[in-house]
Amino acid sequence: MNIFVGSLPFSAKEVDLRESFEAYGSVDSVKIITDRETGRSKGFGFVEMPDDEEGMAAIEGLNGSDFGGRNIVVNKSEAKPQGDRRGFNNNRGGGYNRGGGDRGGYNRGGY
Repeated sequence: MNIFVGSLPFSAKEVDLRESFEAYGSVDSVKIITDRETGRSKGFGFVEMPDDEEGMAAIEGLNGSDFGGRNIVVNKSEAKPQGDRRGFNNNRGGGYNRGGGDRGGYNRGGY
């Protein structure tokens, strides 16, 4: 079971998160998401537990609990559908020359 953990303090360490979840069962992996440029925690992460019953027990036991001075949010992570993912260039249009006909825009022609 893949579990989402939110509202983590920025000082949270993966080893501490693992210890909290291991109180409920076996943990396969722990990943705190960090900013690519700064390396700073984004305040959320994911924990993977192989047994669904242990995962549900961890969710029930840890959701709303204090972790490093913050009440964390813990729930089952749902996979994002492929259609919802957006790339860098998502073809939204825009730019200066958006006006058409007599509606204006940056490049107004001979006005």
